[in-house]
Amino acid sequence: MTKWKKASEELGELVGEYVAEYDAEFRKMFGSPVHFVRGNMFVGVHGDGIMLRLKEEDQQKLYAEHDEAAPFTPNGRQMREYAILPPSVYDDEIELRKWLDISYAYVSSLPKKEKKEKTSKKTKKTED
Repeated sequence: MTKWKKASEELGELVGEYVAEYDAEFRKMFGSPVHFVRGNMFVGVHGDGIMLRLKEEDQQKLYAEHDEAAPFTPNGRQMREYAILPPSVYDDEIELRKWLDISYAYVSSLPKKEKKEKTSKKTKKTED
């Protein structure tokens, strides 16, 4: 199980440097830095790991090439299409770029996801 803990600032900066080359939007989710492409989550930092969105066949390649890679399972629930990159990937500039490129190509192919309007608790109560 992937425990919920504060995102590594160092990894957040590393991801930010690499992602600057892509057409991605930065947002914070639960205090963690996350980057989106066309409204779809692309890559982010979770605790002391980097999570990346990959189609199933690419996840299997990642797991085959890197024993320490794992499915992203925050609070015990596996998020389909997301994997945690091990240090052997993000400590290697070429390997990290490779997996970011694979993920970016996949996420860019997904239909654009529109932002949901936020509803405040106050508004919700008056509607009930």
